[in-house]
Amino acid sequence: MTKIGIFAGAFASVAIVHGAAVFAESGLTADEISEIAKDATTYALPMLMNYGIMYEYAVDVGGKQYKAPFNSLYSEANVFTYKDRAVVTPNSDTPYSFVWMDLRAEPMVLCVPEVEKSRYYSVQLISQYTYNFGYIGSRSTGNEAGCYAVAGPEWSGDTPKGIEKVFQSGTQFALGLFRTQLFAASDIDKVRAIQAKYSAQPLSKFLGTDAPTAPTAIDWPKIDKDLAKHDPFGYLSFLLQFAPAVGIFEDEKPLRAKFASVGIEPAAPFPSKPLTDEEIAGMKAAAAEVQKEVASLGKLVNGWQISEGLFGDRKMMGDNYTLRAAAAVAGIYGNDSVEALYPLAKQDADGKPLDGSTGKYTLTFPAGELPPVNAFWSVTMYDGKTQLLIENPIGRYLINSPMLPDLKTGQDGSLTLYIQHDEPSDPDQKANWLPAPDGPIYMVMRLYWPKKEALSGTWSPPAVTKVQ
Repeated sequence: MTKIGIFAGAFASVAIVHGAAVFAESGLTADEISEIAKDATTYALPMLMNYGIMYEYAVDVGGKQYKAPFNSLYSEANVFTYKDRAVVTPNSDTPYSFVWMDLRAEPMVLCVPEVEKSRYYSVQLISQYTYNFGYIGSRSTGNEAGCYAVAGPEWSGDTPKGIEKVFQSGTQFALGLFRTQLFAASDIDKVRAIQAKYSAQPLSKFLGTDAPTAPTAIDWPKIDKDLAKHDPFGYLSFLLQFAPAVGIFEDEKPLRAKFASVGIEPAAPFPSKPLTDEEIAGMKAAAAEVQKEVASLGKLVNGWQISEGLFGDRKMMGDNYTLRAAAAVAGIYGNDSVEALYPLAKQDADGKPLDGSTGKYTLTFPAGELPPVNAFWSVTMYDGKTQLLIENPIGRYLINSPMLPDLKTGQDGSLTLYIQHDEPSDPDQKANWLPAPDGPIYMVMRLYWPKKEALSGTWSPPAVTKVQ
């Protein structure tokens, strides 16, 4: 199981671990403790899922998923495949570059080169809460070259010379997630050339000034399946020390006080204590609410779940922590709707679960009704159980708009995708084949920089139809 899966699973199926509940010390009733644990669970889940990814990518040196240390930009030379298992529902359209930023001592500066106007790129800035607190890129800042600063929650000052804009994170650690559009396999060298021009450096180095005192080293708690079940709130206490309730987060102080009343407070000893029966009950109730929220996200249109406002910043999402947790479970690090829209499909036109072991399916876009986008669109296949990309004989994980010249269209100009586990025998169908798992199917349609007809609902994705 991946580190991110360990935390999601820990909250979904809590082990019964009896602890010594000392209610007299807190002055709280069993019901009050259960309710606080419920709130803490929904609050913590996306933060812990994020920690699982950060730990694998930037902390666990020598681990299979390790990429680079903090404040060092790392670029994937290729798109994600079935071998990449740290993040659920990964994008396989755009090679990723990323930098895990430690903002405790000073801001980081991210610089981007001029990118040709026909190519989409974006830099998504994500806090430890999993809020998207800023964007750089084609839609937000254009394709011109520029440098941008990313500051921690307690930084203040004027915009430094040579910096286009300062983005402020709500947490002291943050992720800069770069996406660079790949037009075709033959285009990969051009993408790599763009990636080589992305840069990340401390502000002092950018300005040529003396560096501030280095922050203290951190003893990162290892991620263990049993410990995640027995002491998930210990991880939350650890993470809260990097997420001060300042600025727009000051309204969380009463909630943090409730957490502290049951021992969940910044930098509390780790591991902390066994869960009480009341805390377990609260966690189970919260997990059920999150799963219910995931199942009902957005509106159902032709079998596709379409959600707006699923991802965004703290101002937009407010204190809806259940929605924040559900969004992370559905697909952590999703973009704001204006940046990318994500229709999700787990069922066919008749409302029955999609399953590659029992059926073959088609998805037909009528002539002139392809997804309306300013950048590009794609339909990606995942294993319905793990939400990860699946191994298949042709190494195809998606079909997207850059592939249109190689796809077969009907005489009426329509485009039909063939969704099945076994390879089609018909050559035209094979050209449009999206390999499916031998079991439950989970598909994600991505509309990058969607047009207003997609955001308003004027355009809707067509239904996935089972072949009779």
